[in-house]
Amino acid sequence: MLIVRDKLVSDDIKEKFFVCNLEKCKGACCVEGDLGAPLNFDELDTMEEIQEHVKPYLSEEGREEIEKQGPYVVDFEGDYSTPTIDGKECAYAFYDEKGILKCGIEQAYLDGKIDYKKPISCHLYPIRLSKFQNLEALNYDRWDICSPACSFGKELHVPIYKFLKEPLIRKYGEDWYKELVRLIQQEDE
Repeated sequence: MLIVRDKLVSDDIKEKFFVCNLEKCKGACCVEGDLGAPLNFDELDTMEEIQEHVKPYLSEEGREEIEKQGPYVVDFEGDYSTPTIDGKECAYAFYDEKGILKCGIEQAYLDGKIDYKKPISCHLYPIRLSKFQNLEALNYDRWDICSPACSFGKELHVPIYKFLKEPLIRKYGEDWYKELVRLIQQEDE
């Protein structure tokens, strides 16, 4: 385990390989699970603000669920997440012409409609964040639906921390990421 400032980073994040392979998994992470994508409290206003820009990218069912449930929901533990369609796929997801589930929020971002890429929990996946005393822990979330990503990452020899460089910088900043890389390289010497 590495400690980068006040963050505990699992060894898996430097040792395991991962590169999303949407051609193989078809975006299963947007469907599987108990809830929609976890949201931080500081993302809630943004989720409300982006609605009109994101709606054109969503399925009719997704728009209906967001209309019914709101731009986010609160679970039984008081945590926030994106709404889902019938307890399955994220209401913000849509199927492309190849049958791959993609993020309507991210597509609006890529098309220059909004400046919010997607919920940080989605952007950081397969890293999941948790609180541990006064520290935040970054752990690798192993999920069988991501086995194609693990194989692809191994084939390309891309460890999780390199695959997730952009979202790690988005969340913690460039200096934090440089320190993470320095500590990993130092351990490898």
